Amino acid sequence: MSHPTDQLKPGMIVEITQQIPQRDEVWTTTTRGTIVKYDQVKTGSWFAHARHDKLWLDRLTLRKDDGEIVDLILDEYTHAEVIDESGLCDAT
Repeated sequence: MSHPTDQLKPGMIVEITQQIPQRDEVWTTTTRGTIVKYDQVKTGSWFAHARHDKLWLDRLTLRKDDGEIVDLILDEYTHAEVIDESGLCDAT
């Protein structure tokens, strides 16, 4: 990812571009919205030598302008661009 995930905070407006490489082409999709939450979730998949013997994924939950809630799994083919930080939520 080109934007460190530890800098993604609830309230930020972001544009997430994800790519799926194919043999002869790349599928690209872009999603724009306000971050609701960012967390790491474990899958049911077993993965040797990972924390708690599970595969952990970075999951970003966004609220799009039309109110739709979208969960995105972030990987090495994901690009996150911060559009606006003015809506940041205070943690205190």
